[in-house]
Amino acid sequence: MGFIVGIDGPAGSGKGTITKKIANLIGLTNIDTGITYRCVALKALRENAIQNGVINKEKTIELSKSINIDIKNTPNGDIVFLDGENVTKEIREKEVTMVVSPVSSIKEVRIEMVNLQRKLAIGKDIIMEGRDICTYVFPNADIKIYLDATEEERARRRYKEMQEKKIEMSYEEVLENIRKRDENDKHKEIGSLKLAPDSIIVDTTNMTIEEVTEKIIEIINQKRNQK
Repeated sequence: MGFIVGIDGPAGSGKGTITKKIANLIGLTNIDTGITYRCVALKALRENAIQNGVINKEKTIELSKSINIDIKNTPNGDIVFLDGENVTKEIREKEVTMVVSPVSSIKEVRIEMVNLQRKLAIGKDIIMEGRDICTYVFPNADIKIYLDATEEERARRRYKEMQEKKIEMSYEEVLENIRKRDENDKHKEIGSLKLAPDSIIVDTTNMTIEEVTEKIIEIINQKRNQK
């Protein structure tokens, strides 16, 4: 296994944006774990394993066992392939966003995706973000970071992101979704959002993307120089 940087934190804390910037700046491979769960959610919706917000657990588990996910890192962002189809935009749509947290709460789905995430990391120097990277996926990561921010700031960021992608969702809907995801993510049977005892906490509420990026790169460089 190569050098591993794990970044955990709640929805909208900046994990995805920061991780991608750092990967591009210092040459680490970025693996966005949330993408894998969004792909399962999208496939479940398409295969009618989720109807009217109700999840057919058994069917969703079976779909997760046969799913094929490929993530290509590019300077302009990740390109995501689900069973060979480019679904980069589709996995960010409102319908997927509303169900991805409960889908990722299914124990058997989580086990399948964690195995996939570990395979994607073999033999690479990686930076990986999610909810449980430092506590479950890679508990022995070389560096563990916990990014956080207030609910309101996280909702503001996610709302802006959706506006830019022309996804129709009000700020109030985004804030409510953030709160529900926080509650659900903290009480999952497996892979819940927890602070690892040896994680470094970075509160991004009043920090710019550049400031957060600079701080984490400094932490990474210090650790690498010690090895």
